[in-house]
Amino acid sequence: MAEREPSGHQFMDLTVPEYAYMFGFLQADGHLQQSVGRKGKLSVELAARDADLLREFQKLTPYSTSITERTRSTNFAATYTSTTWTLCSLEARTILNDLGLPYGRKSKTIAPPRVEFSGRDYLRGVIDADGSVGYTNKGFPFVSLTTASTAIGHHLCDYAQEVTGVQRMIKRNARDGIYNVLYAMEAGQRLAADLYYPGCLSLARKRAAAGSLAAWARPTGMRSAYTARRWNETEDRVLLKLNSPTAAAEALGRTPQSCNLRMWRLRSGRMPMPR
Repeated sequence: MAEREPSGHQFMDLTVPEYAYMFGFLQADGHLQQSVGRKGKLSVELAARDADLLREFQKLTPYSTSITERTRSTNFAATYTSTTWTLCSLEARTILNDLGLPYGRKSKTIAPPRVEFSGRDYLRGVIDADGSVGYTNKGFPFVSLTTASTAIGHHLCDYAQEVTGVQRMIKRNARDGIYNVLYAMEAGQRLAADLYYPGCLSLARKRAAAGSLAAWARPTGMRSAYTARRWNETEDRVLLKLNSPTAAAEALGRTPQSCNLRMWRLRSGRMPMPR
């Protein structure tokens, strides 16, 4: 049986915000390798400026881990210094693998955990690893995620819709098969404020960037943002009873496209059925 983390929580209890964040980050940016017999390792390599996060991972892990640093030349810099956190314990690796961190290449196969987990902390980990937070070159606030995983892309869209009211339909980039999910303006502000709450575990630079978005205000004269109308259980029942996006659109004062999407989300289990 695994040791317990000092706070008393079981290692990788994903209802704990720090572990949910850590798992999301590891799914997106960790590398789980399996060798002959029981050998193998989990490693995460980050730029030296982000080494503090790896030290937090070390504190959260009740198994022996190591942190090393190296400097080398890359295609982007003549001198690049990185920090790597490594975990070798078979027991720890088994726990992570069972939760949904695959061995080997994983970018398309990762998915949200099938156990109870802290949603916003998990997503913040994924975005810290594979996303961006800040301002566009036009000065507009944004939160974005680049992922090859259909399940992760849909999970972000479902979560962000609940927080921001904005719907997104994801589609793979034709050039490289990657999903690029973007929330800008007020939606970006709201999502960043929800994910990067005070005191949360995160990359310091992204937490600072998220905090800076609160200061943005829509410029005078810019057309007001469209605020999506949220669905409620009464509308869901009408939609399911009529069983027709066109008829429901007329009855509810919505568009057929919106009704069709909502019906698909309900019947596919992406949104809970009305009680």
